[in-house]
Amino acid sequence: MPRFNEETLSIYMKEIQKYPLLTEEEEKELARRAREGDKEARDKLIQSNLRFVVSVAKAYQNLGTPLSDLINEGNLGLVKAAERYDERKGVRFLSYAVWWIKQSIMKAVTEHIKSYRLPMSRAGKIIKVAKAESKVSQNLGREPTVEEIAKELGVKPEEIIEAMNVARQDISLDDEIQHTDSLSYKDVMKDES
Repeated sequence: MPRFNEETLSIYMKEIQKYPLLTEEEEKELARRAREGDKEARDKLIQSNLRFVVSVAKAYQNLGTPLSDLINEGNLGLVKAAERYDERKGVRFLSYAVWWIKQSIMKAVTEHIKSYRLPMSRAGKIIKVAKAESKVSQNLGREPTVEEIAKELGVKPEEIIEAMNVARQDISLDDEIQHTDSLSYKDVMKDES
């Protein structure tokens, strides 16, 4: 899967619109052929569902990971789903694939959170919120509200909002540290080599 930057993201969004959505019968036929080793059928099954990955990824963009990274990871989950899907089980492809897509996206969110030096309690809270959001979303068949996530975790909605805000904070090494004379974060980073 291609790696996105913000410029190529809009081009990518236009490109994936070119792939037609599949009927249930087309989906079953492509899945059968893919299961039998037809790479072209597998690719068509994947391409026809790239828009779904974008819609799932957008639901996680408030957790601090760039949308392009979420889409990349979601696409990897879609590929895994296409490789493991068995149409004979009677489940539509997207119903099966959504779990793989969300798992891949959650992995990216978790890695992004780990890249910050957050106290473990805060990082753990963010991960719990993200997992609860995924679980509630799967149960409801839609993106949950903050209140629904809070109910799932047995906490106040304010705690969910706080965790989401912490996860969203991106700091550039070039950012100036407050209350200093134009000192940036990279100026004070410890050399660990």
